[in-house]
Amino acid sequence: MPGEVIDRPNPQPLASHIPDSVLELSVKLEKVALSDADLRGLEEFRRASNYIAAAMIFLSDNAFVERDLKFEDIKPRLLGHWGTCPGLTLVYAHLNYLTRKNDLDLIYVVGPGHGAPAILASLWLEGSLEKFYPQYSQTKQGLHNLITGFSTPHGFPSHINAETPGSIHEGGELGYALAVAFGAVMDKPDLIVACIVGDGEAESGPTATAWHAAKYIDPAESGAVIPIVHVNGFKISERTIYGCMDDKEIVSLFTGYGYQCRFVEDLDDIDRDLATSMQWALNETRKIQKAARSGKPIMKPRWPVLIMRTPKGWSGPKKVDGEFVEGSFHAHQVPLIAAKSSADQLADLQKWLLSYGPAKLFTSAGAPTDSIKSIIPAEGHKKLGQRVETYKNHEPLNVPDWQKYGVEKGSEESCMQAIGKLIDQALVDNPKSLRLFSPDELVSNKLDAVFNHTGRDFQWDEFSNARGGRVIEILSEHTCQGFLQGYTLTGRTGIFPSYESFLGIIHTMMVQYSKFNKMARETTWRTDISSINYIETSTWTRQEHNGFSHQNPSFIGAVLNLKPDAARVYFPPDANTFLSTIAHCLRSKNYVNLMVGSKQPQPVFLSVEEADQHCQAGASVWKFASTDSGLDPDVVLVGIGSELTFEVVVAASILRRKCPSLRVRVVNVTDLMIIEAETLHPHSLSNAEFDALFTKDKPVHFNYHGYSNEIKGLLFGRPNLDRISISCYKEEGSTTTPFDMMLRNEVSRYHVMQQAIKGGARSNSKVALDMTDLLGDVRHQITKVQEYIMASGQDPEGTFDIPKFEGTVFEGGAVGKGKEGDSKENRFFVN
Repeated sequence: MPGEVIDRPNPQPLASHIPDSVLELSVKLEKVALSDADLRGLEEFRRASNYIAAAMIFLSDNAFVERDLKFEDIKPRLLGHWGTCPGLTLVYAHLNYLTRKNDLDLIYVVGPGHGAPAILASLWLEGSLEKFYPQYSQTKQGLHNLITGFSTPHGFPSHINAETPGSIHEGGELGYALAVAFGAVMDKPDLIVACIVGDGEAESGPTATAWHAAKYIDPAESGAVIPIVHVNGFKISERTIYGCMDDKEIVSLFTGYGYQCRFVEDLDDIDRDLATSMQWALNETRKIQKAARSGKPIMKPRWPVLIMRTPKGWSGPKKVDGEFVEGSFHAHQVPLIAAKSSADQLADLQKWLLSYGPAKLFTSAGAPTDSIKSIIPAEGHKKLGQRVETYKNHEPLNVPDWQKYGVEKGSEESCMQAIGKLIDQALVDNPKSLRLFSPDELVSNKLDAVFNHTGRDFQWDEFSNARGGRVIEILSEHTCQGFLQGYTLTGRTGIFPSYESFLGIIHTMMVQYSKFNKMARETTWRTDISSINYIETSTWTRQEHNGFSHQNPSFIGAVLNLKPDAARVYFPPDANTFLSTIAHCLRSKNYVNLMVGSKQPQPVFLSVEEADQHCQAGASVWKFASTDSGLDPDVVLVGIGSELTFEVVVAASILRRKCPSLRVRVVNVTDLMIIEAETLHPHSLSNAEFDALFTKDKPVHFNYHGYSNEIKGLLFGRPNLDRISISCYKEEGSTTTPFDMMLRNEVSRYHVMQQAIKGGARSNSKVALDMTDLLGDVRHQITKVQEYIMASGQDPEGTFDIPKFEGTVFEGGAVGKGKEGDSKENRFFVN
């Protein structure tokens, strides 16, 4: 069965068992009086917009239906979603009216993004399409171009995207509109965002959590969101949850969320009902803001929410082939799917389109009538499609000089503790244009220095209410990502730190955002925006205490799959390189920046000056760890990732003692994109540079933090790849010790040594002569260390001490080391 069989259109929810008294919590209003002119303008705007939206789905010619429709007037492929359009145009008309009446700064975030025909039609009526796309002028030809080009290769796509003026939300994947809307109003005290949430979208987990977003809005410093839940009752082929909830259930739900609930459902007087409700919502919002801005904030204010009940596909065909269409799931996409081949459906389409009276809605030149224009804001910058916040409002950051926070070479420091101090100062220096969005992990991730001068912005908590906190912590990665997107797309900059394993939760959100930004870059009118910045820490290498579920670096691959002009992935190996990297990322524009690093104390291998050069190059030979500074090596050992690089460096130190004839070059890669094949990424090294760094023909071993296919994919196309070997995370883990994680995934110093010996033996006869003995010794060490860990439940003493390199700042080596670096157990070496 393709869908439910319903016996009547627009079925109402069955009564619940909740006491009727809860309905007292819903808002009752006397409808405001609207002039006949205003009512006519609203009604004609809706009719015109619905006409255009329906015509866009069907017509390839005869856009004004000035003659009888023919089969050749119908598009060969009927694409689009009609069912949500009447609700979207209804809201659009009234937002225009509300803006004009109250001189608002308002933008419209649309959750049902597949309702693009409704939004494009409304944008044409208000003249915003013509501003950005002259071919869609308010003329007969301009409207013809819009209608006939929709959902064709040369026109607008079927979903709202970055090509749609006024949009800040990709309309494909559902669930994120509400969080995006709340992110957009942060630090913009005069901005109102009306966000319409479809009742299908309302079933998604991200939306369910995003209702709590109002608890993170300080009305003294930020604008407000007016949420509108559009309950039309149906999804693609069945009823929605909200459509089956009666008023008592809905008002109970939203009262618990912290909202005042107003139902908009008088279909016979819908314009007065909605106009009254929107004005009430705005007035309630202003009361909350006024109290906060006068120094007397309301603790736990009840923000307004509108519940709009209108039929799905309202004003469309009532029945088609014996099936109810209006008020059912049959209206979801194309109600008359056979209009190009069925004479009956073609006639029904003509009857439907003419029911809007297009001849009375447009002038002889094809422009909207003055009555329609009367409800639209007169000033261009006030129109919903021309708000500067949505397309040209970037505020560059004042980024602190990272070198002031540099750490002494040869010491140990947590990368996260180091950058926490820089982020703290950046928050001070950019009090209205930088925020940090994080799940409840900042202290765990050792980023608590960000609280030196600010706090959390959780308004329902008495200990952080009305204190101007710049940090938002909510245990919902989806909501953090939505906040980040809304904040960034309206001109500001955000940072999203997270446990590595849980960034994957927002994988598809990040991809949707990247698609939006890709298309934005291809328009002529959207200007640059800040990059979105992810800090991936608490990585699998040191999640041995939390276990296998917390060991997952897959988000790296998600970013690598983006377009080359968007993807940026960094693995700073120590505190100084991380400081340099985050300063660069905060200044950058239009990218998805992923920075991966350790929160545990790590050796500082590079001075401030060396880190600066290293990050500019993206990689370098670490001469202090290499034989003869890396000249004429037998093998090249490459570390990518802080802990993985540490294992490479320790391996190089041990090899100096155990296999002094082996010539090793140690390379660290901090900008992962440089290894991609020449010309495939803006950061790719030329083949000449690649050969200079990794040699032309010597074996190269990568010790890599992520999955091997990521390195293989990046290297594909480079010459002479048969010399490459890769060790990486291989989905081995448990609750164990840190070094056991290295052993289980075969990325430990011992495994690096094995690869170095095997590779070096290819060209170094001395190494080849001793290879069997050397490898046997290494395998013995692995066994002994594993036995020790299993017996004692801890790593051998000195495992993570700084390794020894004579003639360098690391000449002292490990603190408390035994003779020749051996462990005090005198059965194995670890450093």
